[in-house]
Amino acid sequence: MSSKPAEPRSIASQLVLLFTLAAALLLCCGLSVSYIISVRHAFEEDNEFLADKIFALRADLNTADWPKALIEELKSPRAGEPAAYWIRVIDSVGHVTAQTPGMDKLLPSRIFPIRRGDSAIPRPKNYRAGGRLFSLVATTGQAAGQTYILEVAQDRSADAQFTRKFGALLGLVLASGIVASALVAITLTERGLRPLTDMTDAVQRVGPTHLDERVAPAGWPRELQPLALAFDEMLDRLENSFQRLSRFSADLAHELRTPVANLLGEAQVTLTRDRTPNEYREVIESSVAECERLSEIIENLLFLARTDAATEQTHRQLFEGKPAVEKIMALYETIADEQDVTINCVGHGVVYADPMLFGRAVSNVLENALRFTPAGGTIRISIVVEAGQSTISVTDTGCGIAADQVPRIFDRFYRVDPSRSSQGAGLGLALVKSIIDLHGGSAAITSDVNSGTTVTLTFPNPPNMD
Repeated sequence: MSSKPAEPRSIASQLVLLFTLAAALLLCCGLSVSYIISVRHAFEEDNEFLADKIFALRADLNTADWPKALIEELKSPRAGEPAAYWIRVIDSVGHVTAQTPGMDKLLPSRIFPIRRGDSAIPRPKNYRAGGRLFSLVATTGQAAGQTYILEVAQDRSADAQFTRKFGALLGLVLASGIVASALVAITLTERGLRPLTDMTDAVQRVGPTHLDERVAPAGWPRELQPLALAFDEMLDRLENSFQRLSRFSADLAHELRTPVANLLGEAQVTLTRDRTPNEYREVIESSVAECERLSEIIENLLFLARTDAATEQTHRQLFEGKPAVEKIMALYETIADEQDVTINCVGHGVVYADPMLFGRAVSNVLENALRFTPAGGTIRISIVVEAGQSTISVTDTGCGIAADQVPRIFDRFYRVDPSRSSQGAGLGLALVKSIIDLHGGSAAITSDVNSGTTVTLTFPNPPNMD
């Protein structure tokens, strides 16, 4: 049983989550440092006050009336105020000389840290008793040559309460900061991804009757401008391809309709009455000619389809260009002689191409030149081998092509003079362009009206060829 694949998480949710986590981490670190510094500072101040109190007690030991004065001070705390310091003085034999009332029950002597023999102030010990927090210190002092133990307890309940409230406040600030960070992340993410939504809406509007839609990258974030530009370029290519496909479909229907109509018309006329064998023969010969024309159109279209799909295989090899061109010229010598057109070839060099496809391309160009070169004209084929490429140029002295028609001369079914429908189907130069594209080369045409036309075919040479 196959499990349903998990849906990928959206970019928006990932951005919101990562932004919120980052903000929470920063807030947590900042507030934790603030909490630690504040609490530590408060306790250090308390320790300083506690040390000052011990030094004051030691100083009091050296006064003449210190026991009596200390006892009176400890027995009369301020009314209604809890004692901030709890003090117990023990003599060398263990008798309590003076202590804060009630200290023996709340803070017995055994809970104080071990006494030290020197005069240094020991580190306070924290102790909880009666729901209150105390810091305990035990040290010694000298009075009249006798050593006394000084036990001092500082009530830090207020500090503990402040610490709890301060921690709760920081926790509330942290929670509020995380919520605010999430809201800010959601807002920023929605605004940041809004161009993608606009792009989606624009692309969804694209259709066969609405190919002029563009994303328009102007004003977009810099990171998304290449994406918007790529979409616009893709839409330009799609619109151009769709227009060419529509034009090609119309031209194809027109080209196929003519021979089919000729076949059907001749057959219908022939069947209206009985004919002689010669008349039937003429109809059949005419039908064969039209079928051959249809067959040629279909074969050329199949070749173009294979090249467009990159399924046509090329078997490129190095061969001498001039003998190959002269072999092609020999096939058209009879036609050239009948039209009183002279064909010559100049130049030489090695060409790297598929010999069969090379011959077909040059034949199509030469045939096209013969069709439009008047009697007494000349067709010149030149071969030039330069660094990295071999160039075949076919120049005629025909009627030439108007400048506005040159850009479409390699389009399928395009003819300079559409009224001359008997002279080809408009696929010859389209086949040439496809063959050159298969070789990774280029095809170009230059023409002057009433002066002639030059078709240039460029075949790239192999990288290791000098």
